[in-house]
Amino acid sequence: MDKLKAMATFVQIAEAGSLSAAARSLGASLPAVVRSLAALEVELGVRLFNRTTRRIALTDEGRHYLESCRNLLAALNDAEAALKDEAGEPSGQLTITAPVLFGQMHVAPAVTRFVQRYDKVHCRVLLFDRVVNLLEEGIDVGIRIGPLEDSSLVARPVGEVRRMVVASPDYLRSHPLPAHPKDLLQADCIGFVSTSGAWWRFDEKGRPFSVPVKGRLEFNHVAPAIEACLAGLGFGTFLSYQVAAHLAAGRLQVVLEDFEPPPRPIHVVYPHARLLPARVKTFVEWIHAELDENRVG
Repeated sequence: MDKLKAMATFVQIAEAGSLSAAARSLGASLPAVVRSLAALEVELGVRLFNRTTRRIALTDEGRHYLESCRNLLAALNDAEAALKDEAGEPSGQLTITAPVLFGQMHVAPAVTRFVQRYDKVHCRVLLFDRVVNLLEEGIDVGIRIGPLEDSSLVARPVGEVRRMVVASPDYLRSHPLPAHPKDLLQADCIGFVSTSGAWWRFDEKGRPFSVPVKGRLEFNHVAPAIEACLAGLGFGTFLSYQVAAHLAAGRLQVVLEDFEPPPRPIHVVYPHARLLPARVKTFVEWIHAELDENRVG
């Protein structure tokens, strides 16, 4: 039994004064109205109307229940109206998460422009270099780089990034240009602190493999590793968006491009596809357009 529908039918019967009048008002058949009322009375375990062949009247229990039903249905209508109003103008709290450097470079500026456009929205931007559980941490929208593991999320692709090896022109002028990733075994490589050691991933004709590299510098964050690479202290491996500006300016140069692993996708993810608040739906479209326009990746 649809409890809300049965309650609405009960209220209509009480207001119309008869089963047949309620049926006409609801656009339903008389037998359907009778069945709905009977099922509701069975569910509640009380009689809501005293019925004769000529008239119908509320019982004491029916009068008390009628007031409760009216209040509940009115509250439901108010809630739906509020959602429809919100659908017309984004408002309320919006929480977004993204990887640290990608968030600093692309997401935070887009969010700033979004807030300037929609002055009823309050945004929190949380930048983490870890996979965040959106539902558990109360986050509305996330930007993910790499394969998606949580199939319960709705995901919209917004681009892809490459994992590439780069070096400064100064370093390449004084060191041999690698023809194969194994040549890095004899080169200075700027690494990242890891318990598993420094292994850089490559792909050769569809076959993935890794090379153990070494060097005089290791960092636990991307930004100083890029600075060291710019200073000519060795090869570095980065995602394409992290060094895009330096590549465009000629401060860094890509090497071993033929051995890069497959590109990694970028997605905008959110928990639900239906009944999203206007602020979430509007922001998803906004960030999709912003990232596409800026050709991130």
